[in-house]
Amino acid sequence: MEPLNAFDPDGVGVDNGAYFGMPFDPSAAELVLVSVPWDVTVSYGAGTAYGPDAIIEASTQLDFHEPLAPGAWRRGIATADIDYTLQETSQRLRADAAKVIRHLEGGGTVDDDYVVRKIRRVNEGCAAMNDAVGAQVGRWLDAGKIVGLVGGDHSTPYGLIRALGERHEAFGVLHIDAHRDLREAYEGFLFSHASIMFNVLRDVPQVRKLVQVAVRDFSEREAALADASERVESFADLDLAAAEFRGETWDAQCRRIVETLPEEVYVSFDIDGLGFEYCPRTGTPVCGGLTFNKAVWLLRTLVASGRRIIGFDLVEVCPAPEERLDAITGARMLWKLCSLALASNEHNLTE
Repeated sequence: MEPLNAFDPDGVGVDNGAYFGMPFDPSAAELVLVSVPWDVTVSYGAGTAYGPDAIIEASTQLDFHEPLAPGAWRRGIATADIDYTLQETSQRLRADAAKVIRHLEGGGTVDDDYVVRKIRRVNEGCAAMNDAVGAQVGRWLDAGKIVGLVGGDHSTPYGLIRALGERHEAFGVLHIDAHRDLREAYEGFLFSHASIMFNVLRDVPQVRKLVQVAVRDFSEREAALADASERVESFADLDLAAAEFRGETWDAQCRRIVETLPEEVYVSFDIDGLGFEYCPRTGTPVCGGLTFNKAVWLLRTLVASGRRIIGFDLVEVCPAPEERLDAITGARMLWKLCSLALASNEHNLTE
């Protein structure tokens, strides 16, 4: 990549294969973005495996002035090499997963001979993906980098959250999503996109609080698990709307949400936490959700509180060749996440 002194942030976006066309080498950057092109277990719409490439393409059209964290990007936002063997494996295993899902939707069970081997192959492949992601992000974490992960479906950040658990005594997860993702082995898949937060609560005891925001489509069992767990705080979409209808400002609601989190926070941002007018092709779109600016204000409030973002993910962006809205939204939310993560690690947020 070109050196920083030759990079014109006010010029034309540079198509160099890096997020935002940034010129930084990962070894010299404070923040490293790791891409995971994987969507094996998606249960409705597929295509999020192509999210990273689409976001990279859309991100070169973005301007670099960030009023919430001016100049933070100059500390370095770098793009790690993308392992496209993950995408190839995802495509192969997706065929098995799709057959399992069709079988279950037709009234079959996960114990039927037709699907047992397929489920086992998917589970083994997903476990290997988690290990590969954990190994890759672990190298960057041990080098002192902030790591952001770009999916792929929502199963992909498990390896990063687990790696952070191995390196931090305690932290919280701010989970922005339409779904709770608290299903145990959904559709027989141990590492389903719908199971990531169940798996995190089970496997990463260092996560002391899981704070779920804008959730609005979940099962009775998930609701019961959330209600019963002292580690889960819920700010459901309808509850947030009701508070607004009764006169509570969004700023006040954001402060209430942030107060439930510990000092170190991981942000898990499923793009369907936004209204689907921003991301119509995401895998499982749901009516309702946050506006783009409400989500940004929540992140801004998190950082303004003095809490530190120790990592983050952006997942479930599903691009389409004929419509770029999903990728555009993803690129701009990724920019906010990067900028505010950097700001939180220097506490230079502007009021």
